[in-house]
Amino acid sequence: MSLYRTELRRLTKRRFTRYMTLLGLLVLLAVVVGTFFTNQKLDADAIARAERQADQQYEQQVHWSEQERAACEAAKAAGTPNDGRYPDDCSVISAPPREAIETSWFLPSTFDFRETFPETLVTFAAILALVGFVIGASFIGAEWSSGGMMNLLLWRPKRLTVLLTKLAALLTGMLAVALPAAVAWFAGFWLVATFRGTTEKVTSGVWQSAGLTGLRALLLVLVVSTLGFALASLGRHTAMALGGVVAVAVVGQFGLGILLDMAGVRFPEAWLLPTYALAWMQKKVTLQDWDSCNATVFGECKPETFDVTWQHSSVLLAVGAAVVLGSALWAMRRRDIS
Repeated sequence: MSLYRTELRRLTKRRFTRYMTLLGLLVLLAVVVGTFFTNQKLDADAIARAERQADQQYEQQVHWSEQERAACEAAKAAGTPNDGRYPDDCSVISAPPREAIETSWFLPSTFDFRETFPETLVTFAAILALVGFVIGASFIGAEWSSGGMMNLLLWRPKRLTVLLTKLAALLTGMLAVALPAAVAWFAGFWLVATFRGTTEKVTSGVWQSAGLTGLRALLLVLVVSTLGFALASLGRHTAMALGGVVAVAVVGQFGLGILLDMAGVRFPEAWLLPTYALAWMQKKVTLQDWDSCNATVFGECKPETFDVTWQHSSVLLAVGAAVVLGSALWAMRRRDIS
């Protein structure tokens, strides 16, 4: 009997795996449906309505400025103390020009596939990565806590082969879920853009960029699933992985962020894991240090910047996955299985 097929069957038959996968897919579906109903296609009526609202806003500004100018002149004529409420010259109180009030401010939300869809892939990756982490941790954690691992090693004594086969089954299962989900995600938001937005300027380059971002999302899901699996194997319990994540998130990230901010460290976000996950998905995250100033030739003050790229993130993800999985394999080989 093939160990790989057995483990794959064991993974798919677990109720926790099914329920967690279903929950993740329902959340993804809710995001697509919610986006559909919170956007609308811009037609001539919507644009005309927005222009009317912009005109009304301009008229309100004109009416308000006339009232304030009259009050300013009345206060000066009566000799009422100014207290800084009005300028010395009341004539400077005027409404902004009509072109300053943009019609786009009053347009309803619309889904632009070219501009907005790449951002949705971050949500897609985050939800499936969480699902993969929990399923991976539960899959191997349950084997340790129930004694199933010890029983399996009685007739398959090659420890590393057993552990890696379980990991291969997990990653296969996650890929089998993530690939169709990614295709449905692309199709769903294309329909949203078609009926509730726009698909203009979607060129082959846009599709290529979206496809590469989707590929990075799938890789992130697999890496996070591996981390959950390896951490639970290290602690021989699902709680080891979940507790480790809580510790890293609360103590290692939230607490570290506060400490770095208090210490005045430049670009404190560069020390936080979410920054690298976001950079992996968006290809680059630009951090800004507003405590510094780079003066331009026009006298403008611009903050210093630091770019975290997907290359930086790839190194961190690869090293982190290698260290955690390597530790799990080392512990599996060295520890007393009883």
